[in-house]
Amino acid sequence: MEKLNSEGTFRRVAIIGLGLVGGSWGLALKKAGFTGRRVGCDRQEIVDRAIGREVVDEGNPDAAEAVRGADLVILATPVGTILDLLPGLKKACASTALVTDVGSTKRLICQRAQEVFGEAPLFLGGHPLAGKERSGVENADAKLFDRTRYVLTPLAPAHQSDTRVQRFTALLTSLGAQPYWTDASGHDRAVAFLSHLPQLLSSSLASLIADQGAEGGLPLELAASGFRDVTRLAESPYSIWRDICLTNIENLQVALEALIQKLESMKLHLSDRELEREFQQASRLRDKLREIT
Repeated sequence: MEKLNSEGTFRRVAIIGLGLVGGSWGLALKKAGFTGRRVGCDRQEIVDRAIGREVVDEGNPDAAEAVRGADLVILATPVGTILDLLPGLKKACASTALVTDVGSTKRLICQRAQEVFGEAPLFLGGHPLAGKERSGVENADAKLFDRTRYVLTPLAPAHQSDTRVQRFTALLTSLGAQPYWTDASGHDRAVAFLSHLPQLLSSSLASLIADQGAEGGLPLELAASGFRDVTRLAESPYSIWRDICLTNIENLQVALEALIQKLESMKLHLSDRELEREFQQASRLRDKLREIT
């Protein structure tokens, strides 16, 4: 991981939302040698804990005050809160600032930012493909973004050449992340299948087993590593996923229907060689994933 240079980077970073991702941003900046000021915004008790852990240098529970004077603003709250924050930030942020987010859906956020901000301040959609099952600042990790892809969805292609955006991509690289450029709609369709569907599958499987266990005769003592691995994501809180589902509902409905059809096909072919074809195709996909990683 490269250390940040004092020249040509941001001087004051405001992080709105000091949960897992926002807290990890603060710790990652510190680890990378960021010499500017890190300002956090959340409930006062969370701000106090974040300062105690050196996640941020200072904090303010008021977003408008927290972003004042910042040249980089990172919105690390749930998606619904990001959408609510944008209008107020138009007045509070410096017109020269770069505002970005970490939301797991991008189309509605980018659309709202375009309507509210225009060109000043400049908005850049963002989504780090990193996380943990446990949320909260106490689970923040300075290495959360290391060796991960960080999706960027600019409002216009020309924004990629803006000096502020170039500084931000350099900052991501210094944290060990790999910037990945795409459009907001394409992003939302892809993550519906690759991220949101796995979460719903994991949660639904765990919920199904809970139902079966309640009826008796299903001892959890027989749950081995396979079941534990597949249901790992079920630890993720609904408070995070509620807004994700609401803001990507069309893509999720398509993904869920495709999964239902796949399961129906496997159910139909449990006793013939067509099931083998499904296993082989799945194995080839796993090989491709290893190559990409």
